[in-house]
Amino acid sequence: QVQLVESGGGLVQAGGSLRLSCAASGTFFSINNMGWYRQAPGKQRELVALIVGSERTNYADFVKDRFTISRGNAKNTAYLQMNSLKPEDTAVYYCRAVMPTGAILWGQGTQVTVSS
Repeated sequence: QVQLVESGGGLVQAGGSLRLSCAASGTFFSINNMGWYRQAPGKQRELVALIVGSERTNYADFVKDRFTISRGNAKNTAYLQMNSLKPEDTAVYYCRAVMPTGAILWGQGTQVTVSS
């Protein structure tokens, strides 16, 4: 069974940076694409960034030029470098993976809190 585990969340002041990590564990051949989503209190979960393969990326407008998604060399990890953080970036951030079978996996989430 494949599991996703996120890490790297925390409390940071506005303008600061955080780097989130997502690692897939278990038995699998490959992961098609990986992405980061976030959910703030009282709001729906929304897409932050996607990466297909190791280079094709897509970002939500509200994080363009501030966040960067990447994958590790082993392709079972994904990272989200978050710079110039704003209080409105406060949310639980979730990692998502799409497997070749079409199965969608979610991590447990990691809290990011940005203070003003």
